[in-house]
Amino acid sequence: MNGGNYILMGVPGTELDTKTAAIIRDVQPAGFILFGRNIKTPAQLRQLMDDLRSEVRHVPIVTIDQEGGRVSRLKECGAEPPSARQLREKGDLRLIERHGALTGEILRLFGFNLNLAPVVDVSVNGDLENSLKNRTWGLTPEEVITHAGAFTRTMREQGILSCGKHFPGYSYAAVDPHHELPVVARSRQELEETEWKAFKALAPELDSMMIGHANYPALDDSGYPSSLSRKIIHHLLREEWGYPGVVISDDLDMGAIVGHYGLAESVTRAVEAGNDLVLLCHRPELIPEAAKALETISPARAAEAEKRLAPFHEKLDPPHAFSLEAHAALDKKIYQLRIDTLGEEAAAARSIDDGKRSPVETF
Repeated sequence: MNGGNYILMGVPGTELDTKTAAIIRDVQPAGFILFGRNIKTPAQLRQLMDDLRSEVRHVPIVTIDQEGGRVSRLKECGAEPPSARQLREKGDLRLIERHGALTGEILRLFGFNLNLAPVVDVSVNGDLENSLKNRTWGLTPEEVITHAGAFTRTMREQGILSCGKHFPGYSYAAVDPHHELPVVARSRQELEETEWKAFKALAPELDSMMIGHANYPALDDSGYPSSLSRKIIHHLLREEWGYPGVVISDDLDMGAIVGHYGLAESVTRAVEAGNDLVLLCHRPELIPEAAKALETISPARAAEAEKRLAPFHEKLDPPHAFSLEAHAALDKKIYQLRIDTLGEEAAAARSIDDGKRSPVETF
């Protein structure tokens, strides 16, 4: 495969600049990921989406992190949906189903076709600085299965594909992988009893699975993080579990990776380990170098990735027709969901449940 076929790339601003457009035309990436830095107004965002699509010769994967709460990129141009924690504490499954449906609708309106959600991690210690604060759907695997499942089903009904994260589980990670590589000292039995229950139960509804960055000595004693580990991705997730969907690495521009591996090594190791797509979110100028390195992927692994990606691409639904009126109507519904979850006074304050936010945009 062309090296670009493995890449989901970030872009720098609110408009497509000529340098980035030239890179896209040359590399032909599988798709794009957008962040708050790319969003100013509803019309501007849809224009950027249309411009990105125009530079590739295929239907691109266009993705974003739209979970709810602080990890809601679209709050830059509209209402902030309630967080997973706020919704789970409210205890009304109908509100979670509304959240999933509205998330799917507004993403489709802008032209996204994949949401990097739901978080499938179980909340075990809210004091850990591991990027999960207020983003988890339950304090037990059973709660996560019920709540994340309700969100996922109604979102997918709107034509937006799902991505479960962060396999094999960040619940006991003590540091934030945006900055450094965590070590998760959990035995396989402990993972089976807690973290993996939700991943296994929801796997049939997860169109893709995101692999997090952490060391799991009980699963792979080589020293490689999960996102670069063939033992964890190929042997465990693929062969043992039989997971059929697309596998996506978490951002390879995170401190957990760039602090330990060069670009060419990280992207090639990620794909050879079993990732079908790699996220490269913050250094678009290095995308050509990454694409060139990925041309060296073994033919057998390239064939595997192509086999996974082909049916995934067939499921990508086209954008809905955009209008400011359609956006305003959806935005009003999202704000009403916030009121119904938090009450009018609390709804007026954004991210009131925010933990210590990473200066790097959170996944």
